[in-house]
Amino acid sequence: MVTDRVKIYIKAGNGGNGKTSFHTEKYVAKGGPDGGDGGNGGNIVFACDPGMTNLIDFRYQKHFRAEDGQNGGSANCTGKSAPDLVIKVPCGTIIKDAETENIIADMFYPTDRKVVLEGGRGGRGNARYKSSRRQAPSFSQTGELTKQRTVLLEHKTIADVALIGFPNVGKSTLLSMLTSAHPKIANYHFTTLEPNVGVVKMYDKSFVIADVPGLIEGASEGVGLGHYFLRHIERARLLVHVVDISGSEDRDPYEDFKIILQELKKYDPALLEKPQILALNKSDMLQGSENEKVFIQKIKRLKRKYTCVSISALNHQGLEVLLKQIWEELKQAPEIKPMEFEPFVYPKEDATKYEILDLGNNTFEIVGGFIDQLVRNVVLSDSQSFAYFQKILKEKGVFKELKTLGANQESTIRIKDMEFTFVE
Repeated sequence: MVTDRVKIYIKAGNGGNGKTSFHTEKYVAKGGPDGGDGGNGGNIVFACDPGMTNLIDFRYQKHFRAEDGQNGGSANCTGKSAPDLVIKVPCGTIIKDAETENIIADMFYPTDRKVVLEGGRGGRGNARYKSSRRQAPSFSQTGELTKQRTVLLEHKTIADVALIGFPNVGKSTLLSMLTSAHPKIANYHFTTLEPNVGVVKMYDKSFVIADVPGLIEGASEGVGLGHYFLRHIERARLLVHVVDISGSEDRDPYEDFKIILQELKKYDPALLEKPQILALNKSDMLQGSENEKVFIQKIKRLKRKYTCVSISALNHQGLEVLLKQIWEELKQAPEIKPMEFEPFVYPKEDATKYEILDLGNNTFEIVGGFIDQLVRNVVLSDSQSFAYFQKILKEKGVFKELKTLGANQESTIRIKDMEFTFVE
């Protein structure tokens, strides 16, 4: 099972409710309001974890919800804000909005952190509403509610060198010989289903090599999980194209080479611009040297010049030459950089706008950011608060618009989970 593309559901915490409370104090109406504010809800934060290599953890947990802020308390006590929920992902993970597939973040560097969803703001306590005209407000504000969002996580391996080629050509064996990595190795196709990564140390520096699972014809259209595998080549600075020069599976090495190039071109023509080294593996096997001569003759006829290195990964032949060639190419290749894109940000509802929906049967519903904000500020069981609620609706022109749409004394008006009878 390939685990480099997953869909998860995230939700920031709701804000805590403000408190309606009064304390006892001589000569102060109702003792005076002392309700505290609610705390803010927790943010959803993504962070890189260099120790992670894939997204397998997200196969078993797909829902992530930050804690809500605490409600305000008496004696002007503010509720505690909730901590951020930090979701760790491997370096190279791209976060997208699942609906639009717009890119939210490219988690590239080990220190990268990204706040994807902000927690709801805490509501104000009734002490905040005290004024010269309203000495004892008996209402408070509820916390801001947040929405659940769906995001896509796509992992693209960050490596200096990508080993590409048909299945069973010896890429995993080559990786194990060049690095300390221990990939699964077996004599059958698609032994590797996840990119394996190893580090090569040369002189006083090092570079990273990734064994990309075998590509086949039609990979660019998704055949054989092609899209999942090709994704991991995009960030590589150098491609080492491993070819089974022995033709041990009755395949033509040159035809295999052309097929892989065609798949790279179909997926993204920019991949063909990357420098390539051709590692002619299994050259020690029967027919290896003869096939190699024919292969090199055909390569020389191409417009682009390729460096061919004859190797036998299993018997350690030619590996030093290959490493030196890789090192020379990397010294000239540009450094890996994060993607360039306009970050997508989840929009906040406009608190000044609303919409009236005609639901039929003489029923109307008022929705929008203006209504969400207004409902947070009222307590319908309180006469002062309800009067404020009606005053704001009238000043905003909601009553006038309802009448224009045909609302009358028998109409039902819905706001959130509440229903009212329309009265002019």
